[in-house]
Amino acid sequence: MQAANPSRPVPQSGNGFAPNAGGDAVVLAGIARALVQHQQLRPDQAIAIQKKAEAVEGQLFIDALIASGTFSARQLAVFAAEAFGHPLLDLDAVHVDALPHELIDRKLVTETRVIGLARRGNRIAVAISDPTDLQALDRVRFHTQAALDPVVVEHDKLMRMVTRLGQSASQKLSELVDASEHDLGGEDPTTTTTLDASADVDDAPVVKFLQKVLMDAINAGASDLHFEPYEKFYRIRFRIDGELREMAQPPLAIKEKLASRIKVISRMDISEKRVPQDGRMKLALSSTRAIDFRVSTLPTLFGEKIVMRILDPSSAKLGIDALGYEPDQKEALLAAVQRPYGMVLVTGPTGSGKTVSLYTCLNILNQPGVNISTAEDPAEINLPGVNQVNVNDKAGLSFAAALKSFLRQDPDVIMVGEIRDLETADISIKAAQTGHMVLSTLHTNDAPTTLTRMMNMGVAPFNIASSVILITAQRLARRLCTCKQPLDVDEGVLLQTGFSEADLDGTWQPYRPVGCERCNGSGYKGRVGIYQVMPITEEIQKIILAGGNALQIAKQAEIEGVRNLRQSGLRKVRQGMTSIEEVLACTNE
Repeated sequence: MQAANPSRPVPQSGNGFAPNAGGDAVVLAGIARALVQHQQLRPDQAIAIQKKAEAVEGQLFIDALIASGTFSARQLAVFAAEAFGHPLLDLDAVHVDALPHELIDRKLVTETRVIGLARRGNRIAVAISDPTDLQALDRVRFHTQAALDPVVVEHDKLMRMVTRLGQSASQKLSELVDASEHDLGGEDPTTTTTLDASADVDDAPVVKFLQKVLMDAINAGASDLHFEPYEKFYRIRFRIDGELREMAQPPLAIKEKLASRIKVISRMDISEKRVPQDGRMKLALSSTRAIDFRVSTLPTLFGEKIVMRILDPSSAKLGIDALGYEPDQKEALLAAVQRPYGMVLVTGPTGSGKTVSLYTCLNILNQPGVNISTAEDPAEINLPGVNQVNVNDKAGLSFAAALKSFLRQDPDVIMVGEIRDLETADISIKAAQTGHMVLSTLHTNDAPTTLTRMMNMGVAPFNIASSVILITAQRLARRLCTCKQPLDVDEGVLLQTGFSEADLDGTWQPYRPVGCERCNGSGYKGRVGIYQVMPITEEIQKIILAGGNALQIAKQAEIEGVRNLRQSGLRKVRQGMTSIEEVLACTNE
């Protein structure tokens, strides 16, 4: 363990109170107060970060501070060690398997973010990133009945180890699901009656198994879970950073019970296996944090395939800066959504982040003086202050019917989950033409083809030209992990990918994925948005009115300085965010 420098910064004047914009005193406590007193952080910065943390369930000040980029995890750890006189430890030097696991309960480790390092008599050395978190330390002290010696560690390394300990705390899949236990005695599992499936729906091993799968998916940062039955085997795959990875192959015999369990907690009809169904479920991680799942079933040859989409409410509160828009693109988008009326369309394939982009815009517009109504199928993220309506075709509540009702509710902003047919498109355009701001999504490849798609639906060109004010197309590319290495590549290859001669000025270097423990050997961690933001200018309106095609619109957009998806992706390569291969994989030239 590395001892901290004994010479501590001298506290500056400050009592931990800071006036906010309204003049009221905001109490800063813990690490926030220490940073302000040592003049490492301005009071207004601390208040802004504290409010950001409070806005997201389960987030602490230290999480928001590091996410803001004001301090790195290393800088904060060094400060905390010096300010409070605790030793400093690099957690990379400690192997997770070498830790004494019996010191602190694994569940408590996950909840408090405190890891036991060593025990000597009645004292335990514990790793913590925020030594001012007295509540967490008191909980550990109460459960262990021992005195604690805090050791300061970097926050990001601590969270990775907490996640690993939480994963290893769960029982192995093989322990939870024993094939012999669910053996149906030679009977074809596909012919099992509904009664049997529903009777065993609370079978403890299946419940535990599903709980573990869901927790593993959340810890791995997955966006979707796929439960797929085949003739000879049953597999579970997670979509992590846009890529499907096989995680488990449980016994084939449990597929009916697992499907029934998921359908019960998602409030679906377990007796119906012939038609697709949609549902929702909620998993409470703690008293402050819960994760929603959107569940979809699909009858296949050998049983029901189930796909669960993880909906994290915190994603809508990331802010527009976190989505990856370039400064000029961000400016164009914000200028469009803040106009009093018109239509803004977000396009892209399934899973390209359209919903998060829309919700981010809604979050910006969500003010006390604005009436916002949304029609979705289903509402993915709960947003307080927004009137969200779930479309229900069976009950006659279609997108078109919901839109008609909205127009009688004095709305300022309307969000339509997806424009699928002429009726929905027609009402949306009329709403945009009569003084409402309309936000919606379409499934198209890029911004210019969106306009021709609407024409193909049957929307009149003059209606499109007079209502649509901006179209943004988007993709999600995998972000390079910190283990990335420079890539030596020939200039000719770079020119072929789409770079211009002017881009190859020697001021930047492309990177390649390597793979490390943090990214599980893939070389990528997280995703970054690639956008084409196309305002509808007067020249583009003329092309639409003349019945022009997507190529003409794209050419005019290029003249006006709109970057296509490939060009936007190559910008991310220049910034070192992603690799050339990734951009080529998700964009067309």
